[in-house]
Amino acid sequence: MTPRQAKPSATRRLRAAGTVLVLVASLAASGCSLLPSSNDSNDSNDPATTAATSASAAAPKAKADAKPTQPPTAGEALADKVKASLTALGNNTSSPNREQMMTAMLDAGAVKEKVEISIDRTPTGLAVDAIEAAAPVAKECVIGQVRDGKAAVTILPLLASGRCFVGDQH
Repeated sequence: MTPRQAKPSATRRLRAAGTVLVLVASLAASGCSLLPSSNDSNDSNDPATTAATSASAAAPKAKADAKPTQPPTAGEALADKVKASLTALGNNTSSPNREQMMTAMLDAGAVKEKVEISIDRTPTGLAVDAIEAAAPVAKECVIGQVRDGKAAVTILPLLASGRCFVGDQH
């Protein structure tokens, strides 16, 4: 090397690499690809390529989200009914009491002796922010809640105690 032909500095090489990365990222973001697509093939007159392309285009495409349909479990069926019943209740009152929750659960098809309902008043006599009710079905618990007139329902596993709620139910 002559004195005028110095090696490129590390900073200069990093700048060049950064420029290339920015260019590639810009191309990718705009939808461009640096790889040839099947339409860019130079072998468009090749019978094997044409046949393969035609076969893949003619093959039916499977739906990515196609799942086998299964009937709903007993818990899921009850959950749908509880959601509808609690939604109707929430439309009538934003803060239902225990009796109203029990009625809504029974209207949905829950078994009265198995329904668990949270308290509707705090120990100091204030109304609770949300009230919940639960009904065991098989090995699941359908748990519904009404808060500010809006209903929410979920299905959780049955507790080892055979109940849905932990603690004392009044």
